[in-house]
Amino acid sequence: MKQFDYPDEVAAVLERLRSGGYEAYLVGGCVRDFLSGIRAKDHDIATSAKPEEVKGVFHDHTVIETGIKHGTVTVLSGGSPVEVTTFRTDGEYPDRRRPSEVSFTDSVVEDLSRRDFTVNAIAYSPESGLIDPFGGVDDLKSKIIRAVGDPEKRFSEDPLRILRGMRFASVTGFEVEDYTAKSMISSGHLLNFVSAERIGKEFTDMICGKAVEDVLLRFRDIVAVIIPELNGSFDHDQMNPHHCYDIYTHSVRTAAALPSEPVLRLAGLLHDIGKPETFSVGPDGVGHFYGHAKISAEITEKVCLRLKLDSYTVRMVTELVRRHDYMIEPEMKYIRRAVSKFGEDLFLKLMELKRADGLAADPGDPTKQDLITKLISLYEQMVEEDLCFKIGDLAINGDDLIAAGIPEGQRIGRLLDACLQAVISDELQNTHDVLISYAIIENQKNI
Repeated sequence: MKQFDYPDEVAAVLERLRSGGYEAYLVGGCVRDFLSGIRAKDHDIATSAKPEEVKGVFHDHTVIETGIKHGTVTVLSGGSPVEVTTFRTDGEYPDRRRPSEVSFTDSVVEDLSRRDFTVNAIAYSPESGLIDPFGGVDDLKSKIIRAVGDPEKRFSEDPLRILRGMRFASVTGFEVEDYTAKSMISSGHLLNFVSAERIGKEFTDMICGKAVEDVLLRFRDIVAVIIPELNGSFDHDQMNPHHCYDIYTHSVRTAAALPSEPVLRLAGLLHDIGKPETFSVGPDGVGHFYGHAKISAEITEKVCLRLKLDSYTVRMVTELVRRHDYMIEPEMKYIRRAVSKFGEDLFLKLMELKRADGLAADPGDPTKQDLITKLISLYEQMVEEDLCFKIGDLAINGDDLIAAGIPEGQRIGRLLDACLQAVISDELQNTHDVLISYAIIENQKNI
């Protein structure tokens, strides 16, 4: 095996512990990343030294008692924080997050046995090389995610490990081993004991993975625990010639067709969440979902708030879902009006969502893709020609209107907006004198 590459400050901590007569290993994600050819961001050390002994070894360093109850301290080495944890075994997990007590051990193998997945249960030291008691190296080579020991026990200890397994599969494209997958699904209800913040963060990271489609389809029963509002979309035939997939499969395929960005992926998954509630069948036997965008947006906002997502994400995802069926004619004035109405950020994301929605509805129909391509082309032309589409682009401002004799107040904003709409519709030229004259006339009409 080639030399394990890690920072000098980490090497210094390992060496100091070994010189003090203790075992010390790099463990977890950094070992997995190294074996996968990825440069690790964090390096955790596990040692046979008890916390007080670690503090004694580094008596001349700053040592922070970050989690000393559970055997963890942080050593500042060369100005960088290095986390050092004593080999341990865990007691019961009453809060399904942290053990009520830990017992220190001299065995690195016992320490590795309490970890979640085999690929995270590998240790390394320069003297001993790799310590791999659970076959993590082979699982890495085979691209397999497998729980350490009894998966149901692992997931009952901390149910968030279920979502971590999904996230790891989504991000890496690894396959979850069948027994582990079945235990994840059967233990999914335990996620109800996990805080919304932890679930929201893990779910958002998972949905941005490259293999998100496979994961969301395989583990849909777990998704339904997190977002029960999606339950009605499972296997729901849309009975519509424009859709060749059931509602949930279409939604998953929409999410997977979008760039790996939380706002877009969430909007893709949730954009039709209100369809089951609005489903009806016409006399011709065709399924319809009148008003589903509005209902979907209302449900989406509740879901995002429940998952404690940040305010930008809640607002943007909700608006994208609300507007995903908004029709825009491929003419410049309609593009300018839409960008003025939504803002550039939302408009461009809406184009992405519409493109993915069309692809996921009927991949063989190029009509919707041609329309989106035309709309994007017109937007780019608008930007290149520096055409007016917001109040800040007008040749006048509020001070100009006040100078022309129009009183201060809310009327100023309304007149500027009227000027903008007239310019966007090509009724007026965007010049100072033309707009001032128009504003004065409009103001007189409303006195």
